[in-house]
Amino acid sequence: MNSHPFSMQGKVGIVAGLANEDSIAFGCAKALHAAGAEMLVTCASSKAERFVKPLLPDMGDPELMVCDVQQDEQLSALFERANQRWGRVDFVIHSIAFAPLDDLHGRVVDCSRDGFLQAMDISCHSFMRMSKLAEPLMKDGGSLISMTYHGAEKVVDSYNLMGPVKAALEAATRYMAAELGPQGIRVHAVSPGVIRTRAASGLKEIEALTKDTEDRAPLKRLATIEDVGNAVVYLTAPSGAALSGMTHYVDAGYHIRA
Repeated sequence: MNSHPFSMQGKVGIVAGLANEDSIAFGCAKALHAAGAEMLVTCASSKAERFVKPLLPDMGDPELMVCDVQQDEQLSALFERANQRWGRVDFVIHSIAFAPLDDLHGRVVDCSRDGFLQAMDISCHSFMRMSKLAEPLMKDGGSLISMTYHGAEKVVDSYNLMGPVKAALEAATRYMAAELGPQGIRVHAVSPGVIRTRAASGLKEIEALTKDTEDRAPLKRLATIEDVGNAVVYLTAPSGAALSGMTHYVDAGYHIRA
């Protein structure tokens, strides 16, 4: 086995949340495959399968499963399949977020109870549920990684309801890191800047946000899904062995701006 600190040779895991070629999950799966990992990948519905299947060769032809994280039986089946194939899991990448458009486009103070609960369930609590299912399969430790955004920490115009939801995700990351650390399980949130994903397209001011990022980020560009994937490899590989409980910004430096 390759002892290079950035090698994922021999590592196995799950990348959840593919929708199309612009998905952050796709960037993560490509980078993990290039580093030597084997994985299961998921999309949320059979409708999304036709967009994801053509991408499989770039990820090393992983097994694709439909997994709606609100369906407990589908989530359980995903981890049962991982257990069948490998008897363990070394990493789980959670790149899943959703909020109903009416609630996302309105003020936080106006959001509906149902919309808030759905956004929290899909975008935050599902990461906790996946972590619970992964825990018994990480007998030798592992990495659990979710995707967040700067709007969790600062008010970003038009991010609205997702701000509090991602703030909850980042807090959950820290608590789970403390709880699972003694078992060698590391938990992180990765915070890309604005990337033109399908989820981001739901934001009313996406074009203004992208222009502001390109103008104000120290590197004068947006991060790419490949940038995020490379950061995920760093965190999940031996190179990240002493890191846990952090929010890692992959945003061309945008978050340092006042």
